[in-house]
Amino acid sequence: MAERIAPFPKAEAELRAAFWEQVSSFPDGHKVTNCIQCGTCTGTCPVSYAMDITPRQTIALFRAGLLEEILRSRTIWLCASCYSCTVRCPSGIKITDTMYALKRVAMEKQIHAPHFPVHTLSKAFVKNVYKYGRNYELGLGIRYFLKSNIVKLFTLSGFGLTMMRRGRLGLLPKKIRRVNEVRAIINRANQFEEI
Repeated sequence: MAERIAPFPKAEAELRAAFWEQVSSFPDGHKVTNCIQCGTCTGTCPVSYAMDITPRQTIALFRAGLLEEILRSRTIWLCASCYSCTVRCPSGIKITDTMYALKRVAMEKQIHAPHFPVHTLSKAFVKNVYKYGRNYELGLGIRYFLKSNIVKLFTLSGFGLTMMRRGRLGLLPKKIRRVNEVRAIINRANQFEEI
């Protein structure tokens, strides 16, 4: 008797399981399967013009079992979290929460959009806040471009100098009082991610 062929690869099945675990953590998360593909979410999204996969297509790809394609797109990182799609969805799908779930799965599985290193920016930002208790813009820019695109660091240096001359970008970081409290919050958040 012939072996039964899986509808999608094992890796995709693992991604779906991780996604469902995230989606089931918020109320009515299961409604993601009720999408009627009307396009209201895409029509109301203020950043859909910049997305490589629209919110409507994201739901369709998920239902087709192509979760890795979604995770490798820029879409989940461009979501502005304005909740317009969620408010206007006639099926009551919490699309913004779904985008957050997709981001968490992408971070957990370390699947990122090529040539769009938002995860690098996110990590650099958290390191700055951990170190200084607030954002240090110059340090953030340097750390980000050193890890993502060192050539861009040099091409933007003139812009950075202009910003410094105008007082818009500080040369040295400013720490806040009780930075240890901010670090404790970040450490606690990291513990939740490990659970």
